Amino acid sequence: MTIRTRLMLVTVLAIAMTMAVWGWVQLQVFDNLLTEQQAQRLGELADTVSTYYEYFPTRRGLSALDATLKDHVQTDPRLARIDLLTIEKSAVEFVAGAGRIAYDWPENTIAAAIETMKPQYLSINTEGGPALALLYPDVSEKDRSIHFVGMISFSQTRTEILGRAWVLLLYSSIGLLSVIFIVLLVSYDRLIGRSLRTIIKTIDEFQEGNYRHRIDLKRPDELGHLATHFNDMATEIEQVLARNRELTQHLENRVQEETIKVVELQNQVNQLQRLTAMGHLTATLAHDLGTPLHSIAGLARLLLERGGWPPDVSRKLELIVQQTQRLHAVIQNIRRVTRPPEPHFEATTVEELLNETLPLVEPLIQKANIVLKVQAPEGLPPLHVDRYRIQTALMNLIQNATEALAARENGAITVTAALDAPNRRIAISIGDNGPGIPPELLARIYEPFFSTHVEERLRGLGLVIVQDIMKIHSGALEISSSPGGGTTASIYLPVYDQAAG
Repeated sequence: MTIRTRLMLVTVLAIAMTMAVWGWVQLQVFDNLLTEQQAQRLGELADTVSTYYEYFPTRRGLSALDATLKDHVQTDPRLARIDLLTIEKSAVEFVAGAGRIAYDWPENTIAAAIETMKPQYLSINTEGGPALALLYPDVSEKDRSIHFVGMISFSQTRTEILGRAWVLLLYSSIGLLSVIFIVLLVSYDRLIGRSLRTIIKTIDEFQEGNYRHRIDLKRPDELGHLATHFNDMATEIEQVLARNRELTQHLENRVQEETIKVVELQNQVNQLQRLTAMGHLTATLAHDLGTPLHSIAGLARLLLERGGWPPDVSRKLELIVQQTQRLHAVIQNIRRVTRPPEPHFEATTVEELLNETLPLVEPLIQKANIVLKVQAPEGLPPLHVDRYRIQTALMNLIQNATEALAARENGAITVTAALDAPNRRIAISIGDNGPGIPPELLARIYEPFFSTHVEERLRGLGLVIVQDIMKIHSGALEISSSPGGGTTASIYLPVYDQAAG
C-alpha cells in the first residue's frame, strides 16, 4: 500500500469519524432543542391548568375544567393525555382529565416531584408511539395542599424531524467526503506526488553513481527541507569520494615507490651477496694458486741466477718467471674487481632492519608454505651498521632455515630480537623447527664450500659471508642445534653509542 493510499484512507477515516461525532452532537443538540420546546409548551399548559384549579376548585369549576381538557385533547392531536391529581391522606387521587391513551404515573416519579417540587420529565413509549411525559407539582396558596398536573405529548413529530435530519446529515456527509477525497487526490499529486517522484528519481540516479545530480526542488515546506538536506549530504559524499580517490591514487603511488625501493634494495643485497661470494671464491683461488705460483717463480729465478744455461733455456726460464708474474697480476685484478664495496655505517633500528628485510624473503617463505613469526619488542636501542650487509646476513640465515624446512610439514620460522644488556649488544635470532644439525657436522658448518646439499651449484659460503659481515661490525655469529630440536642462528651486534659516535 502506497503512502498516498494510506494518507487518503487515514484522512478520509479521520474526517468521517469527526463528521460522525460532530453530526451526533448536532443531532443531540437539535433533539434537546425540540424536547425543550415541547416541554416548554407542556409546562405552559400545565401551569394554566394548575392555576385554574387553584382558583376554581369547586365541583362546578372541576366539571368545566374536565370538559375543557377533553376538548383540548380532541382538538390537539399532539396531546396524548392530561391528568389533574391531588394528594389525599398520602394517596394520589384523580381529579380531572382526558386522554387518548391509558397511563399510570410511576410512584417514584411522583415521589421525586414531591421531594423536589420541580417538574419531572420522562421519555416514554406508548401504544400511540414515543411521547414526552410531564409531571408538574404545585402547592395551593389557600390550604397548602399539593396537586399535580400530568401531561403526555406525542413525540412522533420530533422523531420524524430527527430522522429527516439524520438522513440529510448522512447524504451531506457522503457528498462532503467524496468532495474531500477528490480534492485530496488531486492535491496530493500536485503538492506531494510530483515532488516525491523528483526526489526518488534523483536518489535512484545517485545510487547508480551519478553523484553530481541534485534535487531541483525549491519549496519552503518539509519536502523542500528534505531536498536541501539531501543536496548537502550529496555534496559531502561527493567531496568524501573525491578525497578517497585522491588518497587511493596517493596510496597507489606510494605502493609503486615502495615497490621500486624494495626491488632496488633486493638488487643491492643480491649484488652484495654475489660480490661477497665471489670475493671468498677469489680469495680461496688466490690462496690455492698463489703458493704454487710463488714456488714456480722462485725456482725459475734461482735457476736463472745459477747461470751457464744455453740461451734457449735461459729464455724459457725468463718466460716462466714472466708468466707467473702475469698470473699473479690477473688473480689480484680479479680480487679487486670482486671485492665488496667499503661498508657504509649508519644509525638504524632493529625494527627498520626487519621491516626492510622480511618483505624480501616473504615470497620464498610463502612458496615453501612456512609460517613466519616475529617477536621484536619496542624500544630497543639503535644500531650503527651497514644496513645492506646486515640484510644480506639475515637473508642468508633465513634462507638456510627455509631449506632446512623444505621437506617438513607445519614448518615455522621465528625471528626474535632481544637486548643483551650486560654485554651492551642486541641479539637477532632466526630459529626453525627443522630436523636440526648432527653433532659431527655442526663443527664444519663454518668451513667455506661445506654443504650437505648435493646440487651442482656454488654452496657453503652463506655462513662464511655472515661471519665476515659480523667481523666488519665487531659482532658475532652463534649456531645452536640438536637433532630433531631445530636450529637457531643468532647474530650479535653492539649497541650504538651515540655519544661516542
